[in-house]
Amino acid sequence: MPPEVEIYTDGACKGNPGPGGWGVFLRTGTAQRELHGGVALTTNNRMELTAVIEALKALNRPCQVTLYTDSQYVQKGIQEWIHAWQRNGWKTASRQPVKNADLWQELVVQSQRHQVQWRWVKGHAGHEGNEHADRLANLGVASLAP
Repeated sequence: MPPEVEIYTDGACKGNPGPGGWGVFLRTGTAQRELHGGVALTTNNRMELTAVIEALKALNRPCQVTLYTDSQYVQKGIQEWIHAWQRNGWKTASRQPVKNADLWQELVVQSQRHQVQWRWVKGHAGHEGNEHADRLANLGVASLAP
């Protein structure tokens, strides 16, 4: 049976576009791990996606993952929209290129390694894991400062 892992992810952007950060809080049993990073010029949606990708890449073997995000863009994208995007050659219903297709394609690759249950939580509502990931995403932004 693959190990069970809880993951909380968040992205932050100071300006949209602007400097951004991503944060990940992983928990399995009593073990915990924190990850974060920053990008000088990006968007909030790219940081939300990057957080999820980095979280899944950090797992060194297949796991049963419960992944919490406060991004409806990520949650709906991976559970609802992505199937049509793939069928349509990474085009939207209006035949426009899917924004952030590079990250969506990487997310597909990374999520296939695991059994992922996607959970949306309301952001900035006191949810402990989400607040932790938010702090880490802001650390990612702060890491860009000289």
